[in-house]
Amino acid sequence: MEALRIYTEKPYRLKGEVTISGAKNAVLPAIAACLLTKEKVHLSNVPMVKDVETMLTLLGELGAEYQLKKKSLEIEVKNIASAQAPYKLVRAMRASILVLGPLVARKGKAIVALPGGCAIGTRPVDLHISGLQKLGANITIEHGYIVAEAKKLKGAEIEFDKKTVTGTENLVMAACLAKGETILKNCALEPEVFSLCELLVKMGARIDGIGEETIRIKGVDELCGAHHRIIPDRIEAGTFMVASALTHGDLILKEVEPTHLETIIDKLTISGARVEKLSRNSLRVIGSEEIKPQDVTTAPYPGFPTDMQAQFMVLMTQANGTSIITETIFDRRFAHANELIRLGASIEVQGDKAIVRGKTPLSGAEVVATDLRASASLVLAGLIATGQTTINDIEHLDRGYEKIEEKLRALGVRIERLKNNNNQSGVKK
Repeated sequence: MEALRIYTEKPYRLKGEVTISGAKNAVLPAIAACLLTKEKVHLSNVPMVKDVETMLTLLGELGAEYQLKKKSLEIEVKNIASAQAPYKLVRAMRASILVLGPLVARKGKAIVALPGGCAIGTRPVDLHISGLQKLGANITIEHGYIVAEAKKLKGAEIEFDKKTVTGTENLVMAACLAKGETILKNCALEPEVFSLCELLVKMGARIDGIGEETIRIKGVDELCGAHHRIIPDRIEAGTFMVASALTHGDLILKEVEPTHLETIIDKLTISGARVEKLSRNSLRVIGSEEIKPQDVTTAPYPGFPTDMQAQFMVLMTQANGTSIITETIFDRRFAHANELIRLGASIEVQGDKAIVRGKTPLSGAEVVATDLRASASLVLAGLIATGQTTINDIEHLDRGYEKIEEKLRALGVRIERLKNNNNQSGVKK
């Protein structure tokens, strides 16, 4: 297990520029969509993160050939050699479920492991399954695997019981090769869904209502290759925006999409930070000397993202007053609160609410990252916690943040990656 250690003699004031990487949650469905065509698909602005590596390993097992060079990815799936997504890969990354729809649509069969438990709460795949059944797939659960079969999927009208990002993505992909028209209602509105639909249209799909709650897909016999640029990662951008506000800093974020960040910008502005749009794809975030408390409730896009809840909790530990954070998306997403308490935060969790009392000074300690966004929150806390903060189990962080320690180091943060945190000399050069 690797760890990150942050050395803080006095709280940092981050200043400078940071370039935001491509969105992890946009590139994963884009990679899965490559299963829908025999032709080459070219993706640019690909983030070099662990989840991309895992997804490519999975596609390789399914028969894909690919080349990844300098954030440019070329994938070709001439023939699907296997229809099985093994548990070892699905367990490592729940987004592996995204191959379910494309496999059934093109191969006529998919055998995908059930994802199992999740550190941040229940994330059932029942909406994926019921949707594919309405498209005509015969589905059984055998030995921990979803087995889906269909000679040819057929269009249907499907309304999701609740917003589901990967469920929307899976069924949009499956419907592209189905016979007839599919109407999907109550679709997720996240930019990553929009981006996937744009890629599918470039590949020859017939999709109306992109970016709306009702999407209509008219199935085609086959899709073709395409070139597509992955959108900026709005959660990485939000994390660095919070970092600037938290440290009373002055950061310029490059390669962002400001329209994807409006809710985060609104919340940061209420907290006292100043956010300036410098150009079409750049923002400046200037932190205030006084951070104001506020209540936050997570919600599907365009609401406040659950993936920013942990980072915002750190910011509220430094607000002058009490804030209440309500988590409505996942039922176990406050594990980071206990780790922040170890650093000196005053946080009380009551069901789906976390009561954060500020302002509390933080001091460095050894903590454990329990999930991807929790790990990011602990890195943020380390920027203002005096002394040494050691964050263990950072494989979670590597799943979604590209070289975060290098980006922070360029902003003046003294941060090191440790091969073994029990070995002071085990610094990875």
